[in-house]
Amino acid sequence: MDRRTRVLVVAIVVSFIAFLDGAVINVALPSLAAELGGGLALQQWAVDAYLLTLGSLILLAGSLSDSYGRLRIIRIGLYGFAATSVLCALAPTGVVFVIGRALQGAAGALLVPSSLALIVATFPHAEQGRAIGRWTAWTTSAFLIGPLFGGVLVDLVSWRLAFWINLVPIVAVLVLMRALGRDEPNPDHERIDWIGAALCVVGLGGTVFALIEQGRFGWGSPIVFVPLVVGLVALVSFVLWERRAPQPMLPLTLFRERNFAAGNLATVFVYAAFSLGPFVITIFLQETGGLSATMAGLATLPPTIMLVLLGSWFGGLSTRFGPRIFMTLGPIIVAVGYLLTLSVQVDLNYWLQFLPGILVVGLGMAMTVAPLTAAILGAVDPARAGIGSAVNNAVARIAGLVAIASLGVIVGTQLDVGGYHRAAIATAVFLVVGGVISWLGIRNPVPSPDATGATPQPDAPSTGTAHVPPHGVD
Repeated sequence: MDRRTRVLVVAIVVSFIAFLDGAVINVALPSLAAELGGGLALQQWAVDAYLLTLGSLILLAGSLSDSYGRLRIIRIGLYGFAATSVLCALAPTGVVFVIGRALQGAAGALLVPSSLALIVATFPHAEQGRAIGRWTAWTTSAFLIGPLFGGVLVDLVSWRLAFWINLVPIVAVLVLMRALGRDEPNPDHERIDWIGAALCVVGLGGTVFALIEQGRFGWGSPIVFVPLVVGLVALVSFVLWERRAPQPMLPLTLFRERNFAAGNLATVFVYAAFSLGPFVITIFLQETGGLSATMAGLATLPPTIMLVLLGSWFGGLSTRFGPRIFMTLGPIIVAVGYLLTLSVQVDLNYWLQFLPGILVVGLGMAMTVAPLTAAILGAVDPARAGIGSAVNNAVARIAGLVAIASLGVIVGTQLDVGGYHRAAIATAVFLVVGGVISWLGIRNPVPSPDATGATPQPDAPSTGTAHVPPHGVD
């Protein structure tokens, strides 16, 4: 195996580990809560603790990779992911599990940016597109097999096996990396924005804690009120700091471009829905619908399959006709799909009450994802495409984080039929708002004479990368 092939395999496996873990967790939530207790709040924290550190640190991780070496950061991330997977698998209580998930998200933040940066650093420019395309195809498969794979593990053994299983690919890729040697730190690296990272973590952490725990303690409780105030103050301080930081983690100058600003604002609402909707459906199908974890995994596959099959086609159409119409109609079609699922009753009939709606959801997602990514990256100078895609991925992850944290405000403490109806309506509202923002804010670029109709690969969590929708996660 030559060096380039080895690098590509390492990059694929490393990212696959992080993505698969995010795709598996949703189907494991009911079983996890049944064993550890904690109800809906624990299920929210199981996802949000991971998203909190992942979304907060993803931009910082890209800087660390550039400064200290991609291979070094990948190894640190793999060792961290292995250790935290063991912690999650052995967790005796919900609190220990949530701490493990938060640490696992921090380790995961080191993996994807570094893996894609490694591809860019290894492959010549003419071969990078094909290499990243192969990376995207393989890592997207994590979202296809994740729910089904996780469901089988949960039903046949335990939700804990979903974390033990991470050790197998981690050991394999560490062995594979031995032939790549070690890279040296960059002596000319830019200053790391540690202050910005800390403010981001505190700001998101305080706000998310308040949103999740208000159902238990109430908004007036100091346990909720104090973290909320601290979180909001930290978020405001983060924005102010990024305006004056010599090397900001989040370059605010990017938002001067209309399509970048409008596209990321639309991303907030669209990806909030893309995280909230699947989270609610997967739990509802098991806890109220009575489906096993395996069947729930199968039941939620159609939208992802449609996204994989139709995403490139819609990407090509958006290159030809401009992204605005697809970014407008796509989210609205997804919203219609969720509204169709409002026919669900206590006596669940998946084929009549859910399947038609989620097929419409899949069509709308396929229409939305590639055009949205292309519009945002197309608004950024090519020299800054890496940080532009990283910002968009961070926005998507944080939107999902806040949406899931807000579930208790939307549905209360129990996800029964009435709670599902409220969640589906809220999801549809988010999507319609995202579509309206796209129509008002996005402008189709003037076509260039040498346009080929190729669509940029959507970016990945996070970093100069390619983008995969954050199902369940991650």
